[in-house]
Amino acid sequence: MGLSKHPSVVTLPKTEKPYPSILTFLSGRFPAVSREIWVKRILDGKVLDEKTDRITLSTEYTPLNRIFYFREVSSEPLIPFTEKILYVDDEILVACKPHFLPVTPGGRYVDECLLNRLRSSTGIDDLAPLHRIDRETAGIVLFSVNKKSRGLYGTLFMNGKIEKTYQALSACPPHQKAASWDIENRIVRGTPWFRMNTVPGLVNARSTINLVEVREGRARFILHPLTGKTHQLRLHMSGLGFGILNDRYYPELQAEHEDNFDTPLQLIAKMLRFKDPLDGNIREFVSERTLLW
Repeated sequence: MGLSKHPSVVTLPKTEKPYPSILTFLSGRFPAVSREIWVKRILDGKVLDEKTDRITLSTEYTPLNRIFYFREVSSEPLIPFTEKILYVDDEILVACKPHFLPVTPGGRYVDECLLNRLRSSTGIDDLAPLHRIDRETAGIVLFSVNKKSRGLYGTLFMNGKIEKTYQALSACPPHQKAASWDIENRIVRGTPWFRMNTVPGLVNARSTINLVEVREGRARFILHPLTGKTHQLRLHMSGLGFGILNDRYYPELQAEHEDNFDTPLQLIAKMLRFKDPLDGNIREFVSERTLLW
């Protein structure tokens, strides 16, 4: 049995009255965990409210309140690739994540995630990711080391003050020429819940996509996400007709199967660049990972 030493968090969404019970919400939000297991976790004191007090089966549902829970799995897959710490000081840690490794605990993964691996290897229990990249994506992830300065670095992402560069490969006709696109649309959670969708409405996702080279039926892209919606680049690439190689979600959801470590998603978070909010210096971190080009 794998049990996380650190709690995960979920926010109770706004919904119409009458509100569901927290038990009903958790059972619906995490369908892979049975209602009976959630009952046991609550009775065992493994589900907490915002004050870190144990909830009960009768605790009232309050929209936008956070619920903390300790993720546990009967067994978890081992990811046979290693992360690399590129930089660490008293404020931040920068790591390069391999494909297939989640940033934080989720699904079948507790210890096999970048956050808990780094906590174990560095001894920094207060480590916290300032952003996320997909489990299937490799590349740069920025962490906060110091709670006191965490908000300053987090604000950089909230205000679009982080320059992010990705690289990707897609299948492509040999006659395709170099081109650029500025994509603006609205991305929301779709069905199933882990897959995103584009819908009409207020724009919340922006990307600049550059096709820079075509070779033997493949195209190489440089991508600049200007916002940080889940699966944004994968969805924007798919919408242009250039689905990223080995993408199991877009443009079509593939049948569920075990990871094939020989066919990683051809998407890398290559570079992060920003002005440090504490000393004003320009920080730039680049991944050494490469695509199958």
